[in-house]
Amino acid sequence: MSNENNLDLHYVHQSFQRSLKEEDDVIIEAYIDGYNELVKFLNLIGSVFSFVSSDVKSKIKVMEKHREGDDAIYYESFKKMMKYEKETTLHEKNGFVSGSRTMLRLHRGLDFIRLFLKRLSESDDAVNTCTTCQCSYNETLAEYHPWYIRKAATLAMHALPSRPDLLKKIFGSEESLKDAMAVLPQTLRSCDEVYQRVQQLYTEFDFHGLP
Repeated sequence: MSNENNLDLHYVHQSFQRSLKEEDDVIIEAYIDGYNELVKFLNLIGSVFSFVSSDVKSKIKVMEKHREGDDAIYYESFKKMMKYEKETTLHEKNGFVSGSRTMLRLHRGLDFIRLFLKRLSESDDAVNTCTTCQCSYNETLAEYHPWYIRKAATLAMHALPSRPDLLKKIFGSEESLKDAMAVLPQTLRSCDEVYQRVQQLYTEFDFHGLP
């Protein structure tokens, strides 16, 4: 794992590439490795998304229990997990914390992170990061949050620094930033491929609406 104070896009890219299984599946452990690194992005941009990153930690703990439990074999990959929970109707069982439901929350978060990172990388220094963040949030995570969280998050985004300062905060030195910008396109492609595979699996198993 990389320095806690900076986002390591190389690690994200490698983890997500490692997560790709066969033609249509994603390995959960490698996905979480990449996601754990990527979520540092939320911590580094300030307290605005602290509620998301703290939720991510609790979700990952749930998955660790599943992957260490008696049914661990079924929690190796997204496809195995969804097939198992669908066939056993575990996702509907009261008192059972569904892995499919848990990972759906991370999946939605990935959509926001990849979109905001992409737009941040494509914009120039004069672009308002608050506007970029709000647009990315409104197109992704906002749909799943109650109005009071949406309102609080949107207001908190006004505290985001300028693009140069934000990038420095995320990636550190000028040299690290240059390296990050060079690897970002392939990292985003990895994020996109993982996201699309998982999205397709949730569609196939009709799990998008898990409560």
